[in-house]
This record gives sequence, structure tokens and C-alpha cells, in this order.
Amino acid sequence: MILCLETATSTCSVALNDGVKTLALRECQGQNAHSEKITIFIKEVMDEVGIGYSQLDAVAVSKGPGSYTGLRIGVSTAKGVCYAAGLPLLAVDTLEAMASGMKDRLGNKLQPNDLLVPMIDARRMEAYCAVFDANLNRKKDTEAVVFDENFRFISHPDGEPCGVPSSDPHFWLFGDGAPKLKSLFGNSPNINIIDDFTPSASYMAALSDQALKSGDYVDVAYFEPFYLKDFVAGKPHVKGL
Repeated sequence: MILCLETATSTCSVALNDGVKTLALRECQGQNAHSEKITIFIKEVMDEVGIGYSQLDAVAVSKGPGSYTGLRIGVSTAKGVCYAAGLPLLAVDTLEAMASGMKDRLGNKLQPNDLLVPMIDARRMEAYCAVFDANLNRKKDTEAVVFDENFRFISHPDGEPCGVPSSDPHFWLFGDGAPKLKSLFGNSPNINIIDDFTPSASYMAALSDQALKSGDYVDVAYFEPFYLKDFVAGKPHVKGL
């Protein structure tokens, strides 16, 4: 069994997964949700299944990209559990886990030539995104993209752009960054924008199980999240600072 933590976005999600099956799940959204809820959720999923930390095979954490603060909390918590229980640490790509979850959600609606485009809000008209095919093969690497009239999801091998109204294949856009594209592609027949999708630790099940079986561990002491962009501190809202 693998304890999975997802804190890369505003969602705080903790799951206890056995193979590809989720045995227990706790999640919520909101300001300060990660710092307030993550340890509570861990205890609750462990108690629900009725196991101790010694019975876990590993701890998996969503590695990013995403919220700087959320990623720090998730990785720090995962490391703490690993240190205390002597468990290996697994790191799961956040966007790939989102794509895995959307693939399961779509089921037969997902056609062989369709492309999955998970998107995480990066403020303003920008998002972290990647492109995966229907078999979760990565077609475009993770990047921070700015949405304007020149934006394209991917290019055909012959150089022709995809992601325009007349192009093929069909795109599925999802995550909290996807609604930003409604003004550009909301009326495109080959683009479906899903605005009710949120990351979940349950979506990490298959990827973390694969990493465990292949021994793809990360160093508990030195592993750092994949921030993609440098942290920029906001203005303090406390009077006098």
C-alpha cells in the first residue's frame, strides 16, 4: 500500500492506494487547507483502513509543477513520514497524474487520437501544462505557457500547428488553468474545456504503483519539488510590514 499526497494546487488530497485501487481518500479545498488538514487526513485514511505505518510500502508525493507553498508542505510532510517509518519516497509528476485521472474519467469518450492537456493555473493568462496522448505518452514537455492568439498546444510532425478550430486531433483541456482558454478556443469544435476537474491523490495510484514496482525512488534527504518557475514572494498584508 502507498500513502499518496497531492498538494500541488489549492486541493489538499490524501489517499491510501493499493495497486490501482483507492482504499481511503480525504480531500478539501481552501486557503491554508494544506497546512491545516494534511496530517489530519493522513491519520484518517490510515485509521479508516486500519493499518500502521510499518505496513506501508512507500509514500508518494505529487512533485509539481504547482503552488510553491503547497508543494513545500506536501514534500516536507512526505519526507517526515518516510523518515519516521523508514519508508521509501516516490515522486509523481502532477500533470501526468492529472492526465491519468482524466483518462479514467472519460472512459470510452476518449478516442485513440485524442490528446489530454492538463493545466495548472500560474496566475494572469499563464498556466503550467503538458500534452499526453490517449495512452499517457507525453507528446509535449511540461512548460509555463502564456495564452494569447499565438498559443498552440502542439505541432504536427510536418510543422503545422494544432490547437486551432480547424485542426485535428481532439483536445481535452482540464485543470484550474483550462478555463482561461474559453475566450480563445471556447467555440472550437475539436477542443473540449473541462472546468470541474481538480487534482486528487487517488489519480496517483497507477503511477506510484509503477514507480514502486520499478524501484524508482527519490532521495528522502535531497529531493526537491519541481517548481518550474522561481518563487516570487507576494506583498505582506499585515499592517506595518
